[in-house]
Amino acid sequence: MPGQSWMKVRFSDRAHARVLDVDTSQAEALPGVIGVLTSRDVPVNEYGLVMKDQPVLCGPGGDKRGTDVVRCYMDMIAIVVAETEAIAEKAVGLIDVIYEDLPGVFDMEAAMADGAPQLHPDTPNNILCHYRIRKGDMDVAWAKADVVVEDVYETTWQEHAFLQPEAGLSYIDDEGRVTVVVAGQWTHEDQEQIYHALNLPQEQVRVIYPAIGGAFGGREDMSVQVVLALAAHTFKRPVKVQWSRSESILHHHKRHPIKVYAKWGATKEGTVVAVESRVIGDAGAYNYTTTKVMGNANMMASGPYIVENIHIDTYGVYTNNIPCGAFRGFGAPQALLAAEGQMNKLALALDMDPVELRQKNAFREGSITSVGTPLPKGVSMPEVIEACARESYWQQQNGQWRRDALEQPANPAKRRGIGFAAGYKNVGYSFGFPEHSHALIELYGKAKIEEVVLHAAGADVGQGAHTVMMQMAADAVGVPFEKVRIIASDTAYTGSSGSASASRLTFMSGNAIRGAAELALERWKAEERPAIGDYTYRPPKTTPYDPMTGRSEPNFAYGYTAQAVEVEVDIETGIVRLLNVVSANDVGRAINPQLVQGQIEGAVAQAAGYALMEYLVSEEGVIRNPYLSTYLIPTAQDMPPQVKSVILEYADPIGPWGARGMGEMPLLPLTPAIAAAIYDATGVWMNSQPFTPDKVVAKLREHGIGVI
Repeated sequence: MPGQSWMKVRFSDRAHARVLDVDTSQAEALPGVIGVLTSRDVPVNEYGLVMKDQPVLCGPGGDKRGTDVVRCYMDMIAIVVAETEAIAEKAVGLIDVIYEDLPGVFDMEAAMADGAPQLHPDTPNNILCHYRIRKGDMDVAWAKADVVVEDVYETTWQEHAFLQPEAGLSYIDDEGRVTVVVAGQWTHEDQEQIYHALNLPQEQVRVIYPAIGGAFGGREDMSVQVVLALAAHTFKRPVKVQWSRSESILHHHKRHPIKVYAKWGATKEGTVVAVESRVIGDAGAYNYTTTKVMGNANMMASGPYIVENIHIDTYGVYTNNIPCGAFRGFGAPQALLAAEGQMNKLALALDMDPVELRQKNAFREGSITSVGTPLPKGVSMPEVIEACARESYWQQQNGQWRRDALEQPANPAKRRGIGFAAGYKNVGYSFGFPEHSHALIELYGKAKIEEVVLHAAGADVGQGAHTVMMQMAADAVGVPFEKVRIIASDTAYTGSSGSASASRLTFMSGNAIRGAAELALERWKAEERPAIGDYTYRPPKTTPYDPMTGRSEPNFAYGYTAQAVEVEVDIETGIVRLLNVVSANDVGRAINPQLVQGQIEGAVAQAAGYALMEYLVSEEGVIRNPYLSTYLIPTAQDMPPQVKSVILEYADPIGPWGARGMGEMPLLPLTPAIAAAIYDATGVWMNSQPFTPDKVVAKLREHGIGVI
């Protein structure tokens, strides 16, 4: 833009320290520097999606308690605005920061212990959240159990690795609004956090999303939004920032590492009668969405199964590691690694086929969940499991599921195996969080509708949401797709549609669009020109966990998924090749089947990376591999030769046109399915993700496999 300046951020040099002084004099004296902003310059120095527990800028002089403390290397201390990016970068290096080091804690279980360093004054033992599920009688349950399996499962961080690193442009628009053009997942939530921190009226802040190169939950929390707005508001000129890939990996949140201690019991007939788990998640230095992610993991820890007796304790814990937040699946992939691992081990202990065991215990219509209430209508877990089995390696014989024989390679160092796993995931916000979606439709023409203008804020983050919204608007109004124009993701022209997350956008925006279309058509028939329909959809309410028992009505809709995989394990090198994936998903109604298939294949790619290669190395809060040359994500050559997308359509009773959500489901079961396939090939269980060659080799050698 004319007069555009550049911004660079000075991040923390410590994992945990009090900032005693920030000397910006040398930076400000550098020719071309427009200004430097610190904690003192932030009107309301706090932000956060669920709770405002993070300073915008850390240092002395802030208006909130604790803003002089850095709690991780991701914390921002100052921003420099200069005429060029190079000048801004040089100036950042001239800022002198004086710290008083504080003790750090980097292990989540150590952080919970008495005497551990405390990150936030109002959070004893660093326990950010603790959820309980108490259902049935565990003493009776263990007495009934003929078989008990007990194990520990661990997952680590995952980097979102979206195509576009964090970038944005902020300026004062023609109406005097602080305007931020940035990639994100919820324009109106970004707007709220910006106007709160700048202490401005809502109408003086505008947020616009352009085309976005991926998100996966990684854009649900703030990165550059608030500081960009602060800079433009302060200096009254356009300001641009663009992070490098290493800055992106170092300074945005990750998927939560979660540890699960699991003990499950079943009768000899195959009825699961007892689930006991302790689930611990590393929040990092700030909440982000940890309270919600761990709430979801708490529920998913017992899998998609009917179990009468459940005892689960789930914790989210502050540490001085990088903060963790939303990532596709939202706690379910971690919890299901344990739940599905336990199911596969129970099947083995019972000498029962894993599909047979799942069908015996799977949720059905009217099933009571772990939280003591029935599932919403439209449960299709048995049908999804059956479809996945039939489309892969299983068939029914005499009413029971049996797996086909698998041919092994001629090379004795290569062994093949098959694994199966299932899962379910909420559609929409959970546990009482207010849920809504707004749409406005304008109909133009005289005798016939010539143009449909759809106002919908929902973010298209690469999944094709805007295409689907336009399809739904066209169908609801009864015009060809070509007559629909969308105005999207601009707070100046759209009401809040909520976040592009929780597999909710098609479901929520579709119901809003259908409601707006009905109102617009009524006014068209009354000969209003233009005819305008303005509608906000609100689904059935949900309720939070009871703090002692966990009882709740947590979600208004779900999606159901199952996957079968075939792998080849090289017992000499530990390399695991994913050969085939069959992914069955109930989408309710495939509004756009090609986009559904794209979601399945994309989720499989991301899940394969999570399961087999993505390993973020963090040592005392320092990320050691912040490059895509050292943090490996799947390429085209790492994809399995075949991904079979089995698209099932069992209509959701309250979904638009019967549609459910789709974005997260195909990612959930892949890691436990691969773990089961590795066991099938080698006789060795992998309970710690990712299953990298070094870890696989170590496990094989422990069991005397592959030794020459």
